[in-house]
Order: sequence, then structure tokens, then C-alpha cells
Amino acid sequence: MASTADFKNGLCLLYNNDIFQIVEFQHVKPGKGPAFVRTKLKSIRTGRVIDNTFSAGHKVTTARIERRQHQYSYKDDMGFHFMDTSTWEEVALPEDQVPNNDLLQDGMNVDILFHAEEEEVIGCELSQFVELEITYSEPGIKGDTATNTLKPATLETGATIYVPLFCDTGDVIKVNTLDRSYVERVKK
Repeated sequence: MASTADFKNGLCLLYNNDIFQIVEFQHVKPGKGPAFVRTKLKSIRTGRVIDNTFSAGHKVTTARIERRQHQYSYKDDMGFHFMDTSTWEEVALPEDQVPNNDLLQDGMNVDILFHAEEEEVIGCELSQFVELEITYSEPGIKGDTATNTLKPATLETGATIYVPLFCDTGDVIKVNTLDRSYVERVKK
């Protein structure tokens, strides 16, 4: 159990039969009336974000979430398969529990989220940045650099993202997995 005084970003709590993570919170003490805490909560299972207000001192049940590193093995009809590198146990996750799954490469390490009390798999998180090779991209027009124009590029995993005009086929780029954006070209 925790009270609103213990709130911090990243704290996981059980609320409305789901596990939520505090994304943002603010203690408010109005001039008239009791204090309260305004929060943004993100469901770990569905990714849905809700706004909620708790009265000051309200008790909530915390959830213990463990991140265990697994290695991506393969995909089949049952979903994506990951292997725990320390115990060699395999975990299969459906497609909806693996965000940005088209950025996964064979052998890539990811964090599998477990609800520790129930040993239940609740999600998967890719590392924030991945380095992938561009397999197809239209050639950029020489001299067209006055604006921040982007063009689509297909990566080695089959994903399509937008890159600057100077990126060509064969370049290795760093991609942010949170918003699927181009970060930089990787030096060879």
C-alpha cells in the first residue's frame, strides 16, 4: 500500500482491475477545499492513458513489475517467441503485446514485463534505439536540402519509416522505437 505522498513517475499501481503506471502527477492545494493529486495513468496491458484525480492521503495498492531481459527468437502463428538467456525458458507473446514489432531483429534483446506477484507476462519493451540498414529508398534530389524534407525508406526488418533526403540504400541508421523516428546515420 502507498499513499498519494508516495507517488512518483513510473510507480505501478493496481486500479480498476488493471495495472497502471504513473506517467505524470501534480499535487494541488487549492485556496478553498481539500488538497488533491491530479494524475495521468497509463495501462501497462493496453497502453491506454487516462486522467484521474485522487484526494490527498488516498491509499492505493502498488504492483511490483519486474523487467527481465529476453532475446527475440522467431515469429509464428502463436505470436512472437522470446527466450530468457539465463534459464532458457521461452515466452510467447501475441502481436498486440509487442509494440513496434516490425522493428524486431533476430537475436535482439528486449525487456519482458512480469507482474511479480502472479508471474504473469503483461508486456514487452524494446530498447529505445535500434540500428537497422536501409534496404530500399528513393534517391534524393541533389541540392534539395533547403527544407527538412523526409522520404520513406524500407528497413531490413520490413518496417517503413521516414528519413532525410541524404539517406540512401545501404546506410545503417539509428531509429527511436518509441515514436519510430530517424535519429542519425551510424558511422561505419
